[in-house]
Amino acid sequence: MLKLYKLTDNQLNYWETWDKDEKTAIVHWGVVGQRGQDKEVKSGLFSNFRKTVQKEINEKLKEGYAEFDEDKLSFLEIEYKIDGFGTEQDLEKRHRLENKLDGILGWTGLGHTDGGSIGSGTMEAGCMVVDFEIAKKVIEVNLKNTEFADYSRIYKMDNE
Repeated sequence: MLKLYKLTDNQLNYWETWDKDEKTAIVHWGVVGQRGQDKEVKSGLFSNFRKTVQKEINEKLKEGYAEFDEDKLSFLEIEYKIDGFGTEQDLEKRHRLENKLDGILGWTGLGHTDGGSIGSGTMEAGCMVVDFEIAKKVIEVNLKNTEFADYSRIYKMDNE
């Protein structure tokens, strides 16, 4: 997977691509925090999808897109109150939450989940995001009226 970003008129734009299978790539682009658009690029009888995608990558790089500086990523955590060290159901819920967050953050160009923890009265899911404030709002909207709406807080972990 390759993710590129460009700041234009105070809006962070994303462009990303990944292989769907041996003959198809997905290209996905938009404004960070929004679903954006996507398309499939397929190999043809006389063409390889990788060459087509590489041309698009080269074009985006010429336009000023670049990989996001990892040092500027924010670590966002979503915390839930649990009893003690939690139950098997709590752990299963956390795994479902991590999958949901990966979809939410991935399809809005915001980032991805980065593990979680459970114990001592709380359960957390961690995420690496390019913009904490936008990610928090998008997550709040997408978790409303779901089994994950009962979180105690969404907060930014300090860089250590």
